[in-house]
Amino acid sequence: MDRYVRLAVIGTGRIGKLHVENIVRSIPQAKLIGVADIDHASATEVAGRFGIPLAVADYSELLNRPELEAIVICSATNTHAQIIQDASQAGKHIFCEKPIDFDLSRIDQTLAMVADAGVKLQIGFQRRFDTNFRRLKESMTEGLIGTPHLLRVTSRDPAPPPISYIQVSGGIFLDMMIHDFDMARFLINSKVEEVYATGSVMVDPAIGQAGDIDTALVTLKFANGVIGTIDNSRQAVYGYDQRVEVFGSQGMLQAGNCQTDTVILSNDDAIQRTLPPFFFLERYQQAYQSELQAFIDAILKDKTPLVTGDDGRAPVVIGLTAQRSLVENRPVRPDEIETDILKEMNR
Repeated sequence: MDRYVRLAVIGTGRIGKLHVENIVRSIPQAKLIGVADIDHASATEVAGRFGIPLAVADYSELLNRPELEAIVICSATNTHAQIIQDASQAGKHIFCEKPIDFDLSRIDQTLAMVADAGVKLQIGFQRRFDTNFRRLKESMTEGLIGTPHLLRVTSRDPAPPPISYIQVSGGIFLDMMIHDFDMARFLINSKVEEVYATGSVMVDPAIGQAGDIDTALVTLKFANGVIGTIDNSRQAVYGYDQRVEVFGSQGMLQAGNCQTDTVILSNDDAIQRTLPPFFFLERYQQAYQSELQAFIDAILKDKTPLVTGDDGRAPVVIGLTAQRSLVENRPVRPDEIETDILKEMNR
């Protein structure tokens, strides 16, 4: 019989349910033996729907099971670091949705525990596994546009999340744009040396009252000279807007929005086509499946995960740098954030 990995999913909300479905239906090398959620009814419902034998409210019940090899963390952000630490001490491999935490000291403590335990940790930046963005990256690696000069990333949601979510999200830079920071690092493969951020409240005044912004533009300067710009909006009335452009010495690469179909209507009024997918679950369905397949492959083949803990830490640093830049209205170097962390540790 072929080898498979025994998994459990912690957190059975929207993204947890998606991962459960992908594992059960699309990844034969993985076997789900349990799910956990503080809402036990939610865990029970998901377990029943997908034929999973165990549903618990306390995830430690899963970690204590010797047959369990790995976990997929889809719980609230403020639980990620603790669950990673507990899982590493239990000797389980870990896939965790972004971010690891909002606090760099806690991230560093967590990553140290993972390293000491010798388990694998993959962070859920699913856009790296999107076929369009991966092809763009491969084309860059093949040298098809020469030396990159400029990067442009656009990411706009169709509608803002509830204010209750905004209040615990960590802000637009650590919640929404963190994916774009990771994409920038993935494509350019160079250290970000300076960040300048500006932003406004253009969509919903309540977002401003919650201490956040809903419209942002960030400039990144990389060590290799590339200049990047990222723009985010919490509301694009036409759907989920996800585009990337890289301009280089010998050409340009672009990855545009996916469409729900390829039909184009042309008549004497206009040329029309369908809108992009409405939200991230539809846009990145394939990417979510591919990232979990990569996690399983890393375990079975004893390889380093394609998105490591360090890859999970770096966009948080950039996000914190952007936050400071916005508040202080100046370019900020990520090294300033790192220096502050060292000062705190030495107190």
